[in-house]
Amino acid sequence: MKDCEYRQIPPGTPAAPTASGPPTSVATSTAPATLASRPRRKWEVFPGRNRFYCSGRLMLARHSSVFLLTVGLIVVTSGLFFAFDCPFLAHNLTMAIPIIAGILFLFVISCLLQTSFRDPGILPRATPSEAADLEKWIDNLGTSTYRPPARTMEVVINKYMVKLKYCYTCKMFRPPRTSHCSVCDNCVERFDHHCPWVGNCVGKRNYRFFYAFILSLSFLTAFIFACVITHLALRSQGNDFLTVLKTTPASLLELVICFFSVWSIFGLSGFHTYLIASNLTTNEDLKGAWSNKRGSEFANPYSHKSVLTNCCAVLCGPFYPSLIDRRGFVQADAGTPSTPKGEIPSFGTKSDASMREKTGHH
Repeated sequence: MKDCEYRQIPPGTPAAPTASGPPTSVATSTAPATLASRPRRKWEVFPGRNRFYCSGRLMLARHSSVFLLTVGLIVVTSGLFFAFDCPFLAHNLTMAIPIIAGILFLFVISCLLQTSFRDPGILPRATPSEAADLEKWIDNLGTSTYRPPARTMEVVINKYMVKLKYCYTCKMFRPPRTSHCSVCDNCVERFDHHCPWVGNCVGKRNYRFFYAFILSLSFLTAFIFACVITHLALRSQGNDFLTVLKTTPASLLELVICFFSVWSIFGLSGFHTYLIASNLTTNEDLKGAWSNKRGSEFANPYSHKSVLTNCCAVLCGPFYPSLIDRRGFVQADAGTPSTPKGEIPSFGTKSDASMREKTGHH
């Protein structure tokens, strides 16, 4: 399998000297230590719009009310099913029904919590010294007083040209497939989208859990829907259907919730199955970043040209560690030495002259 995924350089790794370019700007975000009685941890001064729980071990987006609604709908609907439908179905049909429903429910909740409380792949912001070095390098790109410095960079990935954009908030050139989330105010690697239903961004480190969540939730919803219909059909034998509904109002409520949610959940699962098979993100698909035509100049450079290989790359790839070190202690920015003009970021840029020719037209 060809390696077309960008690999994040760990904080502190020196850049490889080549032709010309800026210093590496991805490093752990820090803030000046205060004179408090105890050392502060990084999650306490985290610059993004996130909330942290359990001493920084868990994190959510700041607006998490929709996430609580998601949990409530799943728990209430499943609870009503276990309380009012499962006893009748287990007695009249088979004990496998509550067992299957229980396994699906636990798997759905597990995947939801893994998606919601996990770092989605946030990149730490540049330290003040790194940002200053990068700004000096950008300022040196201009050859005249009237042309602004370039704020884009072009790299080659699998023989395709990919443009890197500068993030004015994080003070760095965003790596390939990285985007800045306006809700959480973070740059997220392999950014897919911000999902309020799970209360978090969906990115490089939690996408597989998100897909497992929506796929298992679609199976759970369809299973409950079919079992409730079976329950009502068995009870209505020899009885009036409206009378049966009056005696089991909980089943009617489950039926309504499942009916209106199953279509959207199945549609979302199908859409993300297509994205995985194509090795695309929601962000790339909505923006039309890549062409579907083979051999096109704008073809997807991350696709392995095989549905099975793409699925394995997205769902079974290596599990990357978190880069923000949210439980680490805040240290004063010791600064970094001024970087010579001959260094470039390790993801490989072109020379100054060629880059100015490319970026000057954008």
